[in-house]
Amino acid sequence: MSAALLAVITWAGLAVQFHATFGLQGSLGSTVTVLLWYFTITTNLLVAAVFTGIAIGREFFARPSLLGATTVYILLVGIIYGLLLHGLQELSGGSAIANMLLHMVTPILVPIFWLIFTPKGKLSRRDPLLWAIYPLSYLFYALLRGEFTGRYPYPFMNVNELGWARTILHAILIAAAFLVASWLFVWFDSLLGRRVRQPLANQIG
Repeated sequence: MSAALLAVITWAGLAVQFHATFGLQGSLGSTVTVLLWYFTITTNLLVAAVFTGIAIGREFFARPSLLGATTVYILLVGIIYGLLLHGLQELSGGSAIANMLLHMVTPILVPIFWLIFTPKGKLSRRDPLLWAIYPLSYLFYALLRGEFTGRYPYPFMNVNELGWARTILHAILIAAAFLVASWLFVWFDSLLGRRVRQPLANQIG
């Protein structure tokens, strides 16, 4: 039930954002192209897909590593928004609602779900290296697309304004922060796993 509710909330945020963007773009193709430019959208799409899969009982989507990755990704969305993007644009109507759902609500609800429902102690120290593939791929895609279009989705990767040196520095700092946060997440998962196993061992003893 919790997974289904989270999936509905995420799909609703994406639908509202799609409607608002379609109103500006005027065509399906342009709307999809614009939306898939943003890490927020692609990550919330992942959240929606994973929690839909969990809600309909697909075990693949409930794997601790996949849920761990999804949780770290959406936390990254919320943290970057809060630190670097909040307040940069005046939003109203559907855009404001979508912004709240995709940048604030899902980055809070997904970690809560992970904390309550996901088995702990199942993650590996190698997992963060695998998890890094998606954000690094997105970064490469966004910068490459920016080279062809002259536009960039976020101010901290705007090569036109910052130049390549500062943009690459920002990318390195964000990548390093992501890896450190991911390993801390794995450590926290391991800590919770030990705390769960210890009472069980005491009961058996």
